[in-house]
Amino acid sequence: MGVVVGTLPTGPLNAITDVPGVRVGQTTITGDGLNTGVTAIVPDGWAQTLPAAVAVGNGYGKLVGSTQVDELGVIETPILLTGTLSTFRVADALLTWLLDRDPKATSLNPVVGETNDGHLSDIRRRPITPEAVHAALDTASAGLVEEGCAGAGTGTCALGFKAGIGTASRTTPAGQTVGVLVQANFSGLLTVLGRPVPAQPIDADGNSCMIVVATDLPLDSRQLGRLARRAIFAMGRVGSDYAPGSGDYAIAFTTARTPDFPDRDLRTPFQAVTESVEEALLNSLTMARTTTGHQARTAHAVPHDLIVQRPL
Repeated sequence: MGVVVGTLPTGPLNAITDVPGVRVGQTTITGDGLNTGVTAIVPDGWAQTLPAAVAVGNGYGKLVGSTQVDELGVIETPILLTGTLSTFRVADALLTWLLDRDPKATSLNPVVGETNDGHLSDIRRRPITPEAVHAALDTASAGLVEEGCAGAGTGTCALGFKAGIGTASRTTPAGQTVGVLVQANFSGLLTVLGRPVPAQPIDADGNSCMIVVATDLPLDSRQLGRLARRAIFAMGRVGSDYAPGSGDYAIAFTTARTPDFPDRDLRTPFQAVTESVEEALLNSLTMARTTTGHQARTAHAVPHDLIVQRPL
């Protein structure tokens, strides 16, 4: 559509899976008033812990496991996303999956985030089963990531339109990668490369955004926290109003276990994460489709002709 975000080159897939060792799996649940699911981000080496950090733009949400990540600066499990009231069932199912793989484990810190998909899905039914969670984990791959109405983004809306899952990546001149995956479900005025795209507001409960940032840069947890904060800043580039009822979170991790990166060289990684988040959020909208769900509510996909960039 002629929308080119930033100046850094993308990875081969323009997805979080461009980061070596990062896989994504999704389970999508639709029909009978349901539009929900699970998205699993599965980095290789999670069982030996990976450096990580959490940033909170507004804490109106449920991010299971975040305090231990903040305290210790590592993740020790895959990262899962789902709908708000299914968060705890997903965390329990993830725990079962982890225990099955480590018969000696007595303490684990599952990391599960959420946004509220109750506008299009009967959220009170808490329909996510252990089988749905395990399927997302077991089928995770390093290939293309389905965007829009998939997994945890099946029932989400953003900026007045149907949204969902989005992903993007950027590479540095040294050949390292920053990739992001977003679960977009927040309010504001859609803005594409600085140009507003008006929409009829969607009257939905809960306005949140979960952002997962992956990289192979050798960053420590403090530096990853700096990346995570820039990820939340980038929501403003597409028009987020950071509403008081919005849970805006970013969790960043690296697959490199030995930190060795000067702070003075963070300019390009900062640029990579902001460009990736901006594009991933736009992808979550442009890849979504009009959806009718719970109580016959409909969220319309953004018309592509509204955002096609035309020559001046």
